[in-house]
Amino acid sequence: MQASGTTKRYYGVIFIIISAFFFALMNMFVKLAGELPTMQKAFFRNLVAAGVAFVLLLRKPSQFRTIKGNLYPLIMRSVAGVVGIILNFAAIDSMDIADASILNKLSPFFSMIFSIFLLREKPNRYEWLAVAVAFTGALFVVKPTFSPDVIPAVGGVMGGMSAGLAYTFVRKAGAGGASRNLIVFFFSAFSCLVLLPFLIAEFTPMTTAQTLFLLGAGASAAGGQIFITRAYTYAPAKEISVFDYTIVIFAAILGAIFLSEFPDALSYVGYVIVICGAAINWIHNMAVSRRSGPAVCKEPKDADKMGGDVPDRADDDPHKADTGGGGSDG
Repeated sequence: MQASGTTKRYYGVIFIIISAFFFALMNMFVKLAGELPTMQKAFFRNLVAAGVAFVLLLRKPSQFRTIKGNLYPLIMRSVAGVVGIILNFAAIDSMDIADASILNKLSPFFSMIFSIFLLREKPNRYEWLAVAVAFTGALFVVKPTFSPDVIPAVGGVMGGMSAGLAYTFVRKAGAGGASRNLIVFFFSAFSCLVLLPFLIAEFTPMTTAQTLFLLGAGASAAGGQIFITRAYTYAPAKEISVFDYTIVIFAAILGAIFLSEFPDALSYVGYVIVICGAAINWIHNMAVSRRSGPAVCKEPKDADKMGGDVPDRADDDPHKADTGGGGSDG
């Protein structure tokens, strides 16, 4: 029996919350890996993702051909994504993982801004309000001062900006016909190649526990991508993406239990404000959706179910959906 629209939306919400948990888990594993070079952590995280995406591509080799005409956005997505992951992991190493997670979640708002120049899309007043509210919340987390202590937080914001640029190019590549699995594989393989010289130059021997933590980070990232893409097969981003911000709740819980991290009161205020920014856009999109009728979200073929960091369908645009889907990385 065909599931109703409401039932599909519930499935979408459940899957996107599961995805948020996996990405929070990834952040925890990165932190637990301890004193290892950021490049080394990023390499192993992407190595696992590249392997998973390659296996999925082998199920439908024709997807490799979707690189034609999309090389520029794929390369730009990969460059921005590598920078985003490096900055995000550096922030995780120096900050509470909940703080680093919320700063990375500024990426959809940056994507909205980049879309003006790269996709010729003009945000409406509700989207601009959402951007203003989100960046106000970020100030509470960053706590800008002239102290060097603020550098990791600024790096976290820049990581969110890089991820936002990457998400914009994901959409550009998707609009050009690039398959989601190809986008994930291209980025993961590209980042491994870029990071390999740094890995060789400053490789730090790892204990068994550190190796397992980094493999866990990669597996968690792959799980997050699988579930977030699955979520968007049940409902458009504009209807469910606000629930992606549950990553902050999961990160705070995991940080408290396993890392003894307890963000200060200002950080919690910032979390609430950033989520309010996402909620403003979500409420607006839901109101527009009710006026225009229910959105249709088609089930993709099996080979497309892992997907990239954000949906590449026109009605799942990240800047129109307030969060876009993605992970806690680039």
